[in-house]
Amino acid sequence: MEEVGTIMSIDGLTAKVTVPRKSACEGCTAGTCKPGEQSMEIEALNPIEARVGQTVRVAMKPYSYLKGAVIVYGIPAIALVIGAILGKEFFSTYFTGVDPDVVSAFFGFGAFIIFFILIKFWSIKVEKKQDLKPIIEEIIE
Repeated sequence: MEEVGTIMSIDGLTAKVTVPRKSACEGCTAGTCKPGEQSMEIEALNPIEARVGQTVRVAMKPYSYLKGAVIVYGIPAIALVIGAILGKEFFSTYFTGVDPDVVSAFFGFGAFIIFFILIKFWSIKVEKKQDLKPIIEEIIE
């Protein structure tokens, strides 16, 4: 995944790059970008020592992007399904006065919310790792 943007500020080995917002950005919780109205701010490694105001090409490793997408979207979806199955098949016997479908929905959405919160805390921790950050690869202007 590559983006073209303008460097807004530099802080040591990293730079904040503003790139145009895309439709794929809606709902993303990867933690790499900070949303603005018309643009996104990406914190990227700056090994080529680009300066403020320069237009650069920022690349994110496909593995990192795919891994983030699977974790952010796949795990909560799987937790929803497993929670719903467990709620209906196992926990509905403990709640005999309640419709099994209601128990299923409660446990499914409960598992979804719990895993979503856990992934949010995980993403805060992972955002500090240098090997997963986008990299400025080329100065365009």
